[in-house]
Amino acid sequence: MSALAQPKLYVKAISAGALAGLGAAGTALVDGVVTGQEWVGIAIAALAAGITVYNIPNGASPDPTTSTPDEPPHG
Repeated sequence: MSALAQPKLYVKAISAGALAGLGAAGTALVDGVVTGQEWVGIAIAALAAGITVYNIPNGASPDPTTSTPDEPPHG
């Protein structure tokens, strides 16, 4: 299946990358000028966040029919 057929798989990674990039850009704009080195920092922040979030698997959904040790038995 094509990556474009399942955009939900990429929404978290794209959002994380965008937010990290915007945060780095906000820091870079404090003096009113974004230098080449700051653009590299923005790109690294965005890519690192996006790739990291993409590679972390989602947690498994709990099975509602089983109880965990913290729960009392179903009665």
